[in-house]
Amino acid sequence: MKNRLPEWISEHLVLPVITAPMFLVSNPQLVISACKSGVIGSFPSLNARTVDDLQVWMSTITEELVRSRAAEPDRKIAPWAINIVIRHLNERLEEELELIKKYQPPFVFTALGDPAPVVEIVHAYGGIVFSDVTNIYHAKKAVKSGVDGLILVCGGAGGHAGTLNSFAFLSAIREFWDGITVLAGGIASGQEILAARTIDADLVFMGTRFIASVESSAGDDYKQMLIDASIEDIIYTPTFSGIPANYLKPSIVSEGLDPEHLGSYAEFAKTGRKAWKNIWSAGHGVGRTKSIQTVAEIVNELQTEYDQTLAAFKQLPASRSPLNRSLN
Repeated sequence: MKNRLPEWISEHLVLPVITAPMFLVSNPQLVISACKSGVIGSFPSLNARTVDDLQVWMSTITEELVRSRAAEPDRKIAPWAINIVIRHLNERLEEELELIKKYQPPFVFTALGDPAPVVEIVHAYGGIVFSDVTNIYHAKKAVKSGVDGLILVCGGAGGHAGTLNSFAFLSAIREFWDGITVLAGGIASGQEILAARTIDADLVFMGTRFIASVESSAGDDYKQMLIDASIEDIIYTPTFSGIPANYLKPSIVSEGLDPEHLGSYAEFAKTGRKAWKNIWSAGHGVGRTKSIQTVAEIVNELQTEYDQTLAAFKQLPASRSPLNRSLN
């Protein structure tokens, strides 16, 4: 089992976890709390309504983590990440790139477009770039652009998701890519984090589990819906954004729509309702959300599950155990 993560990342993690950048949910407090808990915190740049707001967010995160590391030098405080859209859809991309040059986030995640220009900027200050991919074609294009890591958005991921099975997708990726790989889709427990490491993923994205955190920007009704939901309450449809994504059926019903008889995106757009704001998202791991917890409490729970599962596997006879000490 390879350890592909540079020491400046791995030595500051308690678990190989990234809190996924979630539209209208992730915020500076969630990112800071995640990093202080020993997992990588991230947010989408577009969650900050204006470029000025984005500068405040990036400044706040940077300064708070610097203070925390100075105050507790022995504590594992993880690096942070920003997620940016690099297609024409993001009209303020150039301004965002200037802020990235200024605040130098350790990680930059890219979506929807050629990451090559971002790679050049981020590598200049020593940061690393990961690119979202949902299929082999886009994965190979991202590799050619010079990214440092691939985020495999598999079936079961919250929000816009692919359809590929995580085990099969990762196996196919490893045929041509031996770099850092992040697995995303339905991962919501310590057992599942360990399973991802076992099949040679370096990190995992975990989003749904953190939507109901105290620190997230999700409303109380959204958080309660997650607590009440099960995997049967998730539907995968392009109706609400034009791109297939996973949503909570109860949020669709609450808007007076029938999840089993949805129209086209064009029809939905005419209603004035909006995905993410009126129609809420979650992934297949939604059933793991049982209560509203702080980020630190969630991470502690994940860590306990991970450690207990690893210990249990180590009790198996060597010929039956898929694990070894490198998973620690």
